Amino acid sequence: MSEEAAITEQAATGVATPVHTAWTPEGEAAPPSSSAAPSPPGAVRVDEEKVIEMLKTVFDPEIPVDIYELGLIYAVEIADDGKVKVEMTLTTPSCPSAQELPGQVEEALRLVPGVTDVLVEVVWDPPWDPSRMSEDARLALNMY
Repeated sequence: MSEEAAITEQAATGVATPVHTAWTPEGEAAPPSSSAAPSPPGAVRVDEEKVIEMLKTVFDPEIPVDIYELGLIYAVEIADDGKVKVEMTLTTPSCPSAQELPGQVEEALRLVPGVTDVLVEVVWDPPWDPSRMSEDARLALNMY
């Protein structure tokens, strides 16, 4: 639902409709429609910046750069009910950390205020390549 449509609905019904979007490295996108109920009044809203901050606490043990700066996070969706879905990849399908990194992401995000559930999905398409790294990551790894 567009923000304009939500405002129109609020004016017609008198009920505020929360408007959330998902973000990807390519920009914001509307999340897939969900049957999730809106947050109850007084519920803590999940702060996108806190989610990113917590993603930056997870490191691949073989690389001295966090997974966010490495470009391993492809998408994050934050639902109105506090559920967070992360699509991430690994540097290679044979990554020795393949079993532990998704669990570390889940554990880190559960610490964000307002998060009620976390789903971490490892995806392989598109495959990761060094062009996904941030400028800071390239400098840290001498890959400039």
